[in-house]
Amino acid sequence: MKDRPREFDESQIAGLIDVGSEFKGELSFKGSFRIEGGFKGTILSDSLLIIGERGKVEADIKVGQVVINGEIRGTIEAKDRVEVHSKGRVFGTILAPKLIVEEGAFLEANCQTTGRGAAVQPDLKLKTEG
Repeated sequence: MKDRPREFDESQIAGLIDVGSEFKGELSFKGSFRIEGGFKGTILSDSLLIIGERGKVEADIKVGQVVINGEIRGTIEAKDRVEVHSKGRVFGTILAPKLIVEEGAFLEANCQTTGRGAAVQPDLKLKTEG
């Protein structure tokens, strides 16, 4: 029987840094990745990054999209979108075509929305708390 190349389903979690785990360095992945523990360094991917409620991240992040339920300190650059849910906390810079912020989320960030074919919006300095 021939070996078939593994296909990645981006709706499935391909990796996890769980509660109680700490990681420092450069992280790259295919498929979705979830962080519930601690991470410091650089994150690079074209896929989905999920920061769980107990996740604490200090990083420069370049991903396809990110969903934030925990805490991020650093620069977030997303090709598609950034979602900050009600328990999410962001300190730093956000660059993305779409930024979604739920009521109750905390932002202390410079935000720049960049759309395809649209004029670049000026930097916005937001400090919100629900």
